[in-house]
Amino acid sequence: MRLGIVRGCVVLSTSVPSLRGTRLLLVEPVTAEGLERGDGSGGGKMLVVADHLAPAEGQMIGFVEGREAANPYGRAGAPVDAYCALIVKATDYRPGTGDRAWSGEAGR
Repeated sequence: MRLGIVRGCVVLSTSVPSLRGTRLLLVEPVTAEGLERGDGSGGGKMLVVADHLAPAEGQMIGFVEGREAANPYGRAGAPVDAYCALIVKATDYRPGTGDRAWSGEAGR
């Protein structure tokens, strides 16, 4: 799982039946440097993330990639590479403690 900041959404002109009811978010992954700054900046390369939780623009989310991203769609699957798994309420990032430990509280 990775963390990212919602920067916007994607609107399709042609829909894929298996994605009906799914929002597509533009997400900027958060780097360790972005967490250290704590200013809401991401720093990673933007990607499109499928979503059913409806986070607001600027909100931090946790997302999964790869085969796990299609799991919420069951056996029928869906053509997605990333899926919003949680909305982050808070982070506690402590660089320089010997490990890059952080803890987050997820919720909606």
